[in-house]
Amino acid sequence: MSGRMRVVGLMSGTSYDAIDAAAADLTLDGDTLVLTPLGMISEVYDDDLRAELAGALPPAGTTLAAVCRLDTRIGRAFAGAAVRADRELCDGRADLIASHGQTVYHWAEGGRVHGTLQIGEPAWIAEATARPVVSGFRPRDVAAGGQGAPLVSVVDVMWLRGRPGAPVALNLGGIANITVADGGSGEPLAFDTGPANALIDAAVRDLAGGGAYPFDRDGVLAARGSVCPPLLRRLLEEPYYAGPAPKTTGKELFHLPYLRAALAGFGSLPAEDVVATLTRLTARTVADAVRPFGATEVIASGGGTRNPVLMAWLREELGGGDGAGAVLRTSDELGLVSAAKEAYAFTVLGWLTAHGLPGTVPSCTGARRPSVLGSLTPGGPGLRLPEPVTAAPVRLAVSPRGNSASFRPC
Repeated sequence: MSGRMRVVGLMSGTSYDAIDAAAADLTLDGDTLVLTPLGMISEVYDDDLRAELAGALPPAGTTLAAVCRLDTRIGRAFAGAAVRADRELCDGRADLIASHGQTVYHWAEGGRVHGTLQIGEPAWIAEATARPVVSGFRPRDVAAGGQGAPLVSVVDVMWLRGRPGAPVALNLGGIANITVADGGSGEPLAFDTGPANALIDAAVRDLAGGGAYPFDRDGVLAARGSVCPPLLRRLLEEPYYAGPAPKTTGKELFHLPYLRAALAGFGSLPAEDVVATLTRLTARTVADAVRPFGATEVIASGGGTRNPVLMAWLREELGGGDGAGAVLRTSDELGLVSAAKEAYAFTVLGWLTAHGLPGTVPSCTGARRPSVLGSLTPGGPGLRLPEPVTAAPVRLAVSPRGNSASFRPC
């Protein structure tokens, strides 16, 4: 075995509610990269930072001063999560930090992505941990003509390879994305299907007053409500769903003003009915995206897996209950805690970059060629990186020896 590294992956998704930090030992065994999970912690953004971030995101206007403040404050928050993960999960022996940062804008226009911006200055992480930091993963793929998303597709392709049937990986964050092991031409395919929790969360905050949680905890609101068929039909008319893959979207499109425009003319629908309709929208659009590929199993991860109503309706839409459609399961069944899967994916992406290996699959992002991703911020004097690996791993195996069930909130 070679290429052994202990890596901390840092991730905050489009729901921008917390920083997830997952740690893993990664070792190359022939053509297989073996991931041994060491656990995960989660640091919730404080209310003030979260409110400042929400106020600066599209379609709201902002200033460079606000962006600078957010870049610094989020960088410090990521640094705190990295320090804690190194201490609690790695016994202070992490070799590398891989930070996705916080996406604040994805410039998609005319069917192409022209730019992308993730903030959370990595210098704060390097200074606090004295570890090298790989960050800025998305821009290189965009520069190579890709969508810059979904970046986890390379990890999914390695992970799904060798599974029977036609497996599909699904992430249910703010936005839903899938990776199809065989997109129909022998090449894998990945793309964003549309909103997962983005519109549901917006409705909870705006129409239901947010309550104790800024999301539909345990699907309680959706369970109380009834789907409004005319509203669902209007939402399904969104042109994005009919666009060809690979494609990507985000809260630049699926935000509160978008929801308010969709609700125009429907009077005062109960908040529960709106949330139920949006939950059905997510289930329907994911299933519609999966169906053409003849999927035999859909392996879900992300915050949406904790919504039992969404999962039940997705299972219904996929038609797997009678054996005729795709079976829905979570990544927990395959050794990766669903809440931590994307953070673990960034440990793999960091490992690939540190070894000089590409972190993209062109058929998944639409890029002209695979690219080595990210920029490196040294952690201190005497920077040493591992020897480059000439042959990239083609499979990812999750070691059962890892403490994959370890999850420690802040």
